[in-house]
Amino acid sequence: MRIGLDTNAYTDAARGEARAVEVLRRAREIWLPFVVIGELRAGFASGVAGRRNEAHLARFLSTGSVHIAWADEGTTHLHARLFSDLRVQGTPIPTNDLWIAALALQHDLVLFTRDKHFSRLPQLARL
Repeated sequence: MRIGLDTNAYTDAARGEARAVEVLRRAREIWLPFVVIGELRAGFASGVAGRRNEAHLARFLSTGSVHIAWADEGTTHLHARLFSDLRVQGTPIPTNDLWIAALALQHDLVLFTRDKHFSRLPQLARL
């Protein structure tokens, strides 16, 4: 399975949570949206274990099965469509999560997250 990690899923795995570790172990490919990397680094910058967390992230990113999902023009079209759909429904989600969803759809990823608001996007496969 090709999975995309939300920030909370990465954090769960980094803390050694059994379910998260198992999902990552079984994944064929792991994709980390650039937005998630930004959210993680923002947390590292304001935390007490920033250097250790940054080193862990660097090791994780250097793993052969881990890829970074960058935005491109196609992502912007997906983002706009999702934004519009959610606006019509009256069910917006946080901006960063909208980018994460667009990247997951663009790269045909199953999004691994604990955030319930992603369920507002039925076209998005989730764990």
